[in-house]
Amino acid sequence: MADQATVNGHSNGKSVVGNIADFGNDVATLCELQLKLATTDLKEVKDRATGYVIVLFFAGVVAIATIPIALFGVADLLAMALQIRLGWALLITAGVAFSIAGVVFAQIVSRLGFALDPLRRSREELVRNVSWVRTVLVHSGRSIPKRN
Repeated sequence: MADQATVNGHSNGKSVVGNIADFGNDVATLCELQLKLATTDLKEVKDRATGYVIVLFFAGVVAIATIPIALFGVADLLAMALQIRLGWALLITAGVAFSIAGVVFAQIVSRLGFALDPLRRSREELVRNVSWVRTVLVHSGRSIPKRN
């Protein structure tokens, strides 16, 4: 009967309610620490990604503003140089410009991905903490064999 009122079989004079309160306090502290770690990781992600996002934004604004004028100019020159219709020159120019933009976009997105790496720490720590809570819940109330 005395073993049922202790956590992990250690008899320290606490009641079941006291042990549950201690466990609840441990879980609350663990949740608080997990939240602090996630906050720190998200701040690091923001710090790492901010420069890339700003560059990406301004590059997008410039690209959008210049696309119609530049593409039409290139297409007009292409039509004159190759002696083809303007419509075909416009389509060729648009295809080339779209391909270049795709390559640039892929490069930026691939480099932006490393900014999310700090979240891995939070995920790993959360898995360890949940595992610890499960272990405590599974083994609480069980007696540990005494060594002689």
